[in-house]
Amino acid sequence: MLHRKIYQLCCDGHEVWIFLRDQQRWIERAKILDIEGDLVTLRYETEEEDENCSWEEMVRLENIGAVTRKLSSVPKGDTELLVSDDCPEAEQLSNGGGFTEGTE
Repeated sequence: MLHRKIYQLCCDGHEVWIFLRDQQRWIERAKILDIEGDLVTLRYETEEEDENCSWEEMVRLENIGAVTRKLSSVPKGDTELLVSDDCPEAEQLSNGGGFTEGTE
C-alpha cells in the first residue's frame, strides 16, 4: 500500500516530508522523482551556512517510515483571513446546492 501511495505522490508532483527509519531523520520538502522496484529517488534542498544545496537521494522503500504532505497553511501574525463572504460571488456556493438533511 505504501508503494502505491508513493507512486501517486510521485505522479502528482507534490512536495512531501519523508521520515527515514534507518537514519532516524526527516527529509523536508522533497519531490519524489522516480520509483524503480524498491528504490525511491528523491530530490530536496537544504541550507547549510551560506549555501543552498540540492540533493538527489535514493532510498529503499522499506526504510521509509512515514510520508506526509502539507495540505494548507495559515500565515502567522496580525493578518485578516478571508472568509466565505469575501469570495467572489461566482465562486460562492448557492444555498440550494449543499447537503440537505434527510436525503440520500
